[in-house]
Amino acid sequence: MMTDTVDDVELPYDEQAASQQEKIEALRERLDVLESQNEEMRDKLLDANAENNKYQQKLERLTHENKKLKQSPLFVATVQELTDDGVVIKQHGNNQEALTEVTDEMRGDLEPDSRVAVNNSLSIVKRLDDETDVRARVMQVDHSPEVTYQDIGGLDGQMQEVRETVEMPLESPEMFEQVGIQPPSGVLLYGPPGTGKTMLAKAVANETDATFIKMAGSELVHKFIGEGAKLVRDLFEVARENEPAVLFIDEIDAIASKRTDSKTSGDAEVQRTMMQLLSEMDGFDDRGDVRIMAATNRFDMLDEAILRPGRFDRLIKVPKPDIEGRGRILEIHTRDMNVASDVDFGDLAETLDDYSGADIAALATEAGMFSIRDGRTEVRRRDFDDAYEKIESSEEQPTIPGPTTYQY
Repeated sequence: MMTDTVDDVELPYDEQAASQQEKIEALRERLDVLESQNEEMRDKLLDANAENNKYQQKLERLTHENKKLKQSPLFVATVQELTDDGVVIKQHGNNQEALTEVTDEMRGDLEPDSRVAVNNSLSIVKRLDDETDVRARVMQVDHSPEVTYQDIGGLDGQMQEVRETVEMPLESPEMFEQVGIQPPSGVLLYGPPGTGKTMLAKAVANETDATFIKMAGSELVHKFIGEGAKLVRDLFEVARENEPAVLFIDEIDAIASKRTDSKTSGDAEVQRTMMQLLSEMDGFDDRGDVRIMAATNRFDMLDEAILRPGRFDRLIKVPKPDIEGRGRILEIHTRDMNVASDVDFGDLAETLDDYSGADIAALATEAGMFSIRDGRTEVRRRDFDDAYEKIESSEEQPTIPGPTTYQY
């Protein structure tokens, strides 16, 4: 490529007519233009280099992905036995057993029931992490819940029973040994929705500094054969790994309802899941510092097998609060609110007949919203009355529209 020489450059002035000063001014203007163009070209070059680096990284990533896709897949197997001749493995899926050799270094990392990855020649490539259902991992709570006994109102008797059944075996196991009795194996809380069953479980986990693991019974019901039972095993395994732990199964009636003569695959799978749950609960001695709590709104639907002693030794009814309990719950849910002096919780509790703890919490929140809408930071009795009327009127309205008549 040819470049311009000094003689080839077109001057920005008439060499014959322009004065010396005009020539200097013209050259200065041309210099400014060239510097500006040079700066612009430098910026474009930097942008081009950055774009080139981005595409280069993308190319390398795609090349790596392509290489991985071309590799032969690995198969999952389980170590059955370590022998002098090698390692006996069983492939997942076809259950075929095979004897394969491993290096001394790999052999030291293996034990019966270890999960391993093998190639087409059934050589062990690497050991895999122990299989625990991801859904069970998600349920784990690393830190104790923030709910305390002081956050629960109107359930003093139930709270005492839960503390004796769950907290004492975790805090003072030696007392049971000295007396010569086994601690209660499980607690079943039953009652209407919103009465504080889950809060009780969280509070005892907080008090004992235990891991709180919660699962809804409906999550254990699956259409694929064996999935529910496998998840139950994984759930108890996660609890054992995080002792001390409080394992809370909500809506247990979803998997522990009375058995019927139904032959459908769905009902059979639910029964298989329940049998696995019973098996885990019967293995109480192997559970260590794992306390089991469960809750249901449909006590009448539970199978008798789940209620026998040794599984759930304490059946605790959690009813809706009485007037004194409602007053206490009001105080709990308004302790951080700026409540006016005209609010009498005792009088307000009388109007909240048949309200659960959850209903009262919703009422307090709604009352706060009414004060905010009115541009106030103080919550008055009128706000609670307006909130009560709103909740009552919403409950009277149908949540599901009636049938529609279509004209053809």
